[in-house]
Amino acid sequence: MTEDEPVPHAAQAAHANEAHRHAHVEAPGMPAWIAIAMAVVGGALTAVQSRVNGQLSAAIGDPYTAAAISFGSGLAILLVALVFWKPGRAGFGNVARELRAGRISWWMLFGGVAGAWFVATQGLSAGVIGVALFTVSIVAGQTVGGVVFDLVGLGPAGRRPLTAPRVFGALLALAAVIWTLSSEIGGAVPVLLVILPFTAGFGSAWQQAVNGRIRVAASSALTSTLVNFIVGTTVLVVVMIVHSSLVGWPTALPGEAWLYAGGLIGCLFIAVQAIVVRVIGVLVLALAGVAGQLTAALALDLFVPVGDQTVELATIGGAALALVAVVIASTRWSRSRHVVAPVEPAAPADRTP
Repeated sequence: MTEDEPVPHAAQAAHANEAHRHAHVEAPGMPAWIAIAMAVVGGALTAVQSRVNGQLSAAIGDPYTAAAISFGSGLAILLVALVFWKPGRAGFGNVARELRAGRISWWMLFGGVAGAWFVATQGLSAGVIGVALFTVSIVAGQTVGGVVFDLVGLGPAGRRPLTAPRVFGALLALAAVIWTLSSEIGGAVPVLLVILPFTAGFGSAWQQAVNGRIRVAASSALTSTLVNFIVGTTVLVVVMIVHSSLVGWPTALPGEAWLYAGGLIGCLFIAVQAIVVRVIGVLVLALAGVAGQLTAALALDLFVPVGDQTVELATIGGAALALVAVVIASTRWSRSRHVVAPVEPAAPADRTP
């Protein structure tokens, strides 16, 4: 082959396909500000769900039954949607092919386990310590989890190095949590009920990452959300049966319709997370969720309080600091690139004399 001869068509095609694949991964299409705004709304829905499920648990007197009802109602809604949404049904076949090809791992299907624990802690903690304090503990776990899972590259966007804005934003978010908790710990609030939502927040970051991977594999947010709810409902129903068999079944269910909205809310925010995690990564998703969670939680505890719960000044200051953390962590995020396999250069042309 001489210097002027073109690269063979097969090599050109392979190089073009590789370039297209990397371009697709690094430029998902959705603008960053839209993805961040959606994540904030999703975070607000999380706080609303915490209030709803906490009140349902108090009304029933059994957090495990309340959690099973919440997740089970979400599953029922998604199954109805699946009947009318063909891409969602096709997504199961896509996931099966990705599993057989080894491009995703079987354990990524179990994000619903973390979701089940998240909903269970809402019933165990939120009704006792208040939505605002519950939420800042969740936020701490999500922030730590976001850092860890972005570093290891668990999410569909791959590994995202910790730039200075991301590190500073995460530290500010943790400072916001510590500030908020400083007015509560040591008082009437049991420390264990603050630690439980922390573990649920860490699990939520893992759930966001693996659900995003399933969403990409399925090419359908409905499929990934449904997988999440199938797993979570199964876990919670088993726990409910075991628990109720030991201590007795609830004797009555409340009549207020809004207490059963937790499943619908869960469908919405999990679908949002699965869509945007590929665009902004696990850490920024968690921090944007902080803004929505704390803002909505403060609004609920300030304007629709439960019992004699009050909101401390430190809680308001912590929420404001967390909002600043989101802005800083999101700054210039698009210039960070996750690690991808480099494109191999074409073999040099033969230079015959």
